[in-house]
Amino acid sequence: MAIATVNPTTGLTEQEFEAHTADEVEHRIGEADAAHAALRATDYPERADWMRAAAELIEGDLDELATLLTVEMGKPIAQSRAEVLKCAKNMRFYADHASDFLADEQLADPAAVNASSAWTRYDPLGVVLAVMPWNYPLWQVIRFAAPALMAGNTGLLKHASNVPQTAIYLDTLFERGGFPTGSFRTLLIGAREVAAVIQDPRVKAVTLTGSEPAGRSVAAVAGEQVKKAVLELGGSDPFIVMPSADLDAASSTAVKARVSNNGQSCIAGKRFIVHTDVYDEFARLFGEKMAALTVGDPMDEATDVGPLATETGRDEIAELVADAVAKGAEVVTGGRAPDRAGWFYEPTVLAGLTSDMRLVMEEAFGPVATLYRVADRDEAVAIANQTTFGLSSSVWTSDATEESFFVRAVDAGAVFINGMTVSYPELPFGGIKDSGYGRELAAAGIQEFCNLKTVWKA
Repeated sequence: MAIATVNPTTGLTEQEFEAHTADEVEHRIGEADAAHAALRATDYPERADWMRAAAELIEGDLDELATLLTVEMGKPIAQSRAEVLKCAKNMRFYADHASDFLADEQLADPAAVNASSAWTRYDPLGVVLAVMPWNYPLWQVIRFAAPALMAGNTGLLKHASNVPQTAIYLDTLFERGGFPTGSFRTLLIGAREVAAVIQDPRVKAVTLTGSEPAGRSVAAVAGEQVKKAVLELGGSDPFIVMPSADLDAASSTAVKARVSNNGQSCIAGKRFIVHTDVYDEFARLFGEKMAALTVGDPMDEATDVGPLATETGRDEIAELVADAVAKGAEVVTGGRAPDRAGWFYEPTVLAGLTSDMRLVMEEAFGPVATLYRVADRDEAVAIANQTTFGLSSSVWTSDATEESFFVRAVDAGAVFINGMTVSYPELPFGGIKDSGYGRELAAAGIQEFCNLKTVWKA
C-alpha cells in the first residue's frame, strides 16, 4: 500500500511520501535506543513538565490538526477537534499520575520473607514499537505514547499508510515538548517491514491496535522473540436493551454509538440485542433516528456522517450488507452507497439476521447496525457472547438484578450500563478473546511496558 494521503471525501490523492530506507530505519531505531538511556535517567517531575508542554503544543495546533485528521480519514470536523483535545487531556493525566502509578510498594511484613525490607519497583523496558491504525490517527498513538514516555520508555511508530501526515507530525511532537532527541520516532514503512523491527534486539516490546489478522502476525513475531506484546484488535460489541430501559435515551445513544467516527470504531455498539417486549418500539425509534442523519462533507459542521476512510473499507461494508440482504435480512433503513464522489455509505439498520449471514460473526466497520429480537436475558447473553470478539459492551436496564447478571455474564473487557462505551484515561481499556490482550490507559496502561522488579534486603 502506498504511503499517501488520499482524501476519502473526494477519492483524490493529495500527497505521497517515500518510505524510509533500511538505513533510515536503522538510524531511527538507534536514536530511540540512545534516547532511552537519557530518558530513564530523568525523574517524573521533569518528564511531566515535558509532557504538559507537548500537550500545550497540540492544543495550540488544534485547528490545523483537526483539519488534517478529517482530510486524511474523513471523520466529521467536530469529532476531529474532540480527538485532539482528548489527547491533550490524556497527556496531562499521565503527567499528573505517573509517579503514583509507578511508585515503589513496600511489603508490609518483610519478616515473613526473612528480610529487613522488601519492595517492588517499576523500571522501563526500553524501546517500544507501536503499530497503529488510521481510525483515530492521533488518539490511538497518544494513548500509548503518553504513558510509555512518562514511564521512561521511548517509542517507535509504524502508523497506517493512509495517515502519513499525522504520523510525521507525531515524529517531533515530544521532542518539541522537551523530551530527549529520539524519544519518539515515526517509521514510514510498510507492513512487511514490521517483523524486522520487532526482531531488532534494541526493540523490547510491541503494541498494536488494528485488525485481528494484523494482531496475530505481530504476536507471532513477538512470541518468537520472547517480547512483550499488547494487542487491541477488532470488536463487535453487543448493545443490550431490556424492557425497563429508557427507550428514547437508549435509541439516541445507539445511533451515536453506531455512527461515531463514521462507524469505524472498534468499541462501538454494533449488534443491538433487544427484548421482544420493547423490540418494535426500539426498532422504530432507532431506524427513524438513523435515517434522519446528515451524510456529507465532513468539513461541514452540520454533517453527522462522513465517508469511510478507504475505498476498500467502503466496499467491504457494502459486501457484508449485500450478503445479508441476499440471504433474507430486512433493511430497516439505508443499505446503499450514495452515488457521489468519495467513499460514503448510508447509515444502515438490518433486522432478521440468520446464522448464515456474514454480519452475524464479522465486524461491521462502518455505519451499519444489526438488530436482534430476544425473549429473555439468557438469550440476550447467548447472542452477545456468540462472536469470537470480546472488547466492550453496553447494557440498558433499570433493574438492579439484571444489571448484576449482565456484568457477570457478558464476555467482554468492559460493560457500560445505560451508556455507550467510551475510553477514559482513568479507566483500563482492552479486550478478551479475539479482541486481544493487555490493557491501555489508567494505571494498567503505564505498567504494561515496565519491568515489575522485586527487591529483597537482608
